[in-house]
Amino acid sequence: HGEPNSRYDLSRVETTAKDGVLNGRKAVVMNAEAADYLVVSARTSGDVADADGLSLYLVPAGADGLSVQGYPLLAGGRAAEVTFENVAGELLGTEGEAYVAIADVIAAATVAQCAEAMGAMENATALTQDYLMTRKQFGRPIGMFQALAHRMSDLLIEMEQARSAVINAAGYLDADPRTRDMELSAAKNLIGRAGRLVAEEAIQMHGGIAMTQEYELGHIAKRIIMADHRFGDTDYHLERFMELSVA
Repeated sequence: HGEPNSRYDLSRVETTAKDGVLNGRKAVVMNAEAADYLVVSARTSGDVADADGLSLYLVPAGADGLSVQGYPLLAGGRAAEVTFENVAGELLGTEGEAYVAIADVIAAATVAQCAEAMGAMENATALTQDYLMTRKQFGRPIGMFQALAHRMSDLLIEMEQARSAVINAAGYLDADPRTRDMELSAAKNLIGRAGRLVAEEAIQMHGGIAMTQEYELGHIAKRIIMADHRFGDTDYHLERFMELSVA
């Protein structure tokens, strides 16, 4: 669904479909190379940023005119730029009324992304706790020093707040769209801020070993940071929360 110029705006779709023939481009499509079929959003009517006029099409991976250019992601996994040049697709659902379905799926995906980031944060924190109680300096574990103990306590507080936000957001998936989106934005913003803090603090408390390829933490930190940029980053969700709060 996402396009080079969409900037997290679900209604902004430049890919077009006329009589079932698609033209346009989709950006950062996760695992597109491994898919047998692609579900593609395209505009069948209206202006480029209208919520109305969006439709969904099913396109087989080997369709004529379909180009999938894959590449590795910094945090692991693969994505692709997908280009459609007169590609035939099969309409799914009612033409021009796909926005609600798209928004519902993205909402569920946002909660899942928050939960994944939460799991990565827990892993990073556990590794850091273990390291602080294993690494010794001046004859005792460095986790016994008050400065590091206080920093670790701050991380645990942020973790609990983030966990509560994710659970709360999941509970609002079936609420009305405005309420649901407000709670999702609150959770995604908090996960983004807390995740960056956890990643940075975990690396700093480990020291240089955290940045080596052979150690797990550096890869976890990449995953946490990149999770913030999927389905809207902290700045986007802060702005959306404020807009929905006064709507």
